[in-house]
Amino acid sequence: MAEARLSSRNQIVLPREVREALGVTAGDTVMFVVRENSVVVLQKPKSWAKALRGLAGRPYPANYVSDERDSWD
Repeated sequence: MAEARLSSRNQIVLPREVREALGVTAGDTVMFVVRENSVVVLQKPKSWAKALRGLAGRPYPANYVSDERDSWD
């Protein structure tokens, strides 16, 4: 766990252990997700396509679509 203090200009500095855990450096973008009384800090992906690829797994068995199409005849 790490602490950061909110400045008079409503800014915070991410503590070193947080920056290292996220793998962020100066100039990188982070995202904040608010969930009720908590905030999650995430590194913004450089490519959303790569970040989302594979999340759903394989939606259908390998031959499902072709088998369905064949059954229409």
